[in-house]
Amino acid sequence: MKKLATINSLRAWRAEAGNAKVGFVPTMGAMHAGHLALLEQSCRENAFTLVSIFVNPTQFNDPKDCSSYPNTLGNDLELCREAGVDAVFHPQYGDLYPDGFAYRVEEVERSSVLEGAMRPGHFQGVLTVVLKLLVLACPGRAYFGEKDWQQLQLVRGMAEAFFLDTEIIGVPTVRDADGLALSSRNVRLSPKARTLAPEFYRVLSTAIDCAMARAELESLGFIVEYVDQRDGRRLGAVRLEGVRLIDNVAVD
Repeated sequence: MKKLATINSLRAWRAEAGNAKVGFVPTMGAMHAGHLALLEQSCRENAFTLVSIFVNPTQFNDPKDCSSYPNTLGNDLELCREAGVDAVFHPQYGDLYPDGFAYRVEEVERSSVLEGAMRPGHFQGVLTVVLKLLVLACPGRAYFGEKDWQQLQLVRGMAEAFFLDTEIIGVPTVRDADGLALSSRNVRLSPKARTLAPEFYRVLSTAIDCAMARAELESLGFIVEYVDQRDGRRLGAVRLEGVRLIDNVAVD
């Protein structure tokens, strides 16, 4: 597995891959079994798999969240190696933002609700860094988890709008045995909160409508930011002991 620290080294690796099918998995590190599902699917479906590990500061509306984001680079690299990843791109901020984020990508409709309303500027940062990475990696396929459903739809729409020759693949959410969606934030839950957290998924899945889901979650002790239903999905964001959790489920 090659470790690529600069844009020039990434371009050289991509040139060596030539016309072979390249799968790409963009991450911010702190990897868990949910990321592993993305890596494994890419390795199955492509001749080469490239992973990026970059904590993108432009998508954090609270700088403290960015500075406290876990750094588990050694473990992340080992997970990639064991999964069969061919190369890992680990750039610095100045590599990806030589302009200092003066140029950015903005979607003006679907990005203003749900996560966009709760986290102003978040999707500008996400779409900008993803576009940069897709342009550099030139993958045939790029893999994103369905847990971040709104993000997945926005990235897919951006790829279509800018005529990118990359298929955006959604990978089903990986869950613990009790239903809680895997997330790097789960480790911040106290034992008591961790016991309660799976109720978020259960309520989203079983409530008759969004209003009832919100009421039940609040009665259980969750602080509810939103529960909404769009495009065949029920989406929610809650806080539990200050830890923010998001999830979504398919609905009829």
